[in-house]
Amino acid sequence: MLAFWFDEAATAAEASARWFGHDDAFDTAIRARFSALREEAIASRLDAWLADPHGRLALILLVDQFSRNLFRGDPRAFEHDPLARRWSVEGIDAGADRTLQPIERVFFYLPLEHSEALADQQRSVALFTSLRDEAPAARRGEFDVFLDYARRHHHVIARHGRFPHRNAVLGRTSTAEEAAYLAQPGAGF
Repeated sequence: MLAFWFDEAATAAEASARWFGHDDAFDTAIRARFSALREEAIASRLDAWLADPHGRLALILLVDQFSRNLFRGDPRAFEHDPLARRWSVEGIDAGADRTLQPIERVFFYLPLEHSEALADQQRSVALFTSLRDEAPAARRGEFDVFLDYARRHHHVIARHGRFPHRNAVLGRTSTAEEAAYLAQPGAGF
């Protein structure tokens, strides 16, 4: 599973487009290859993986990232965010993230960036700042982008207390301020 996520794209730009874009073929591949495994993770049948940093990362990817690919425009995309967050925080607190490659750590930290809790957003920015600072000089620009996204997520939560771009999918009513934000070009993630 980790090889599928990290190794099959030839360049950083191609990988980023797959990870953060909307690619029906990529979503279909995830559905075919990993949806059953995702269900196993949610049902706690893969908890033994938590003992290994790469196993923990795989579980985080299954529940955090793959849910977003499998359930675009559906509340189920966010349903298990608290589980991914818990696995992430427990791993960070135990130092498991420090054994991973920098690009792997990005996905270890994303559950905090996806959280609607301000404290999680603050921790996300701190982690992405450290990650950028520790990145090899040749790749620092790539990690500047990840830090920028962490800061943008933090800004939205600091301002609105939640992600307004999720409101329609989650059946939440937008405030006037949120509606104005959503009307801006490039609002949301």
